[in-house]
Amino acid sequence: MQAVFETIFDATYLAVVICAGFKLITSAGDIKQFRLFGIMALVLGIGDTFHLVPRIIALNTLGTAAYPVALGIGKLITSLTMTLFYLLLYYVWRERYQIKQQKGLTFLVWFLVALRGFLVLLPQNEWLSSQPPLIWGIYRNIPFTLIGLLLLVLFYRFACQQKDTDFRYLWVTIALSFAFYLPVVVGSGTFPAIGILMVPKTCAYLWMVQIAYKAWKNERKDVLL
Repeated sequence: MQAVFETIFDATYLAVVICAGFKLITSAGDIKQFRLFGIMALVLGIGDTFHLVPRIIALNTLGTAAYPVALGIGKLITSLTMTLFYLLLYYVWRERYQIKQQKGLTFLVWFLVALRGFLVLLPQNEWLSSQPPLIWGIYRNIPFTLIGLLLLVLFYRFACQQKDTDFRYLWVTIALSFAFYLPVVVGSGTFPAIGILMVPKTCAYLWMVQIAYKAWKNERKDVLL
């Protein structure tokens, strides 16, 4: 039952997010924020493909324990692409709200991104192991969580200040994605069933992409009028 559900859910998610990414990139025109969001969606979908496809194969054959290398490599790639995803989201914020300065903030974001990337690539993570050390999962997610928290605050604050109805809930999608993700980081080794939280986490990302897609359609409608 789990194999059937995850296969259908993951395949649908990848198809939707990658198609939405292509649509935004090819149709955004001169509106840079939506082109960036399209790139984000592709980074999200393609990065997750490296993790989800081996997982689908594992669930439908010998089980996840038989594919530690493929799953480990997939998780490594996904960790890097998710970092890039949030870096691009920062530039979406700058474009949408026409931020021209904030060099200190940009430095902070890049520092956290570089730190996250550095920690992800360290051999101590033991990505290819069937039981990677929990402590390194926590270490590498500290800067990642700080990036998410920073973007959550920025989108909440500016959406309220500028009465941005299209993006008013984007901060909620960020909050939900981390609320579902962090318990998995901390507890999945001890309580494997907690991994089910990755499903609502994925739904939060789908909602994020849907928000951007709807905002693009509204903007296009305004231009046509």
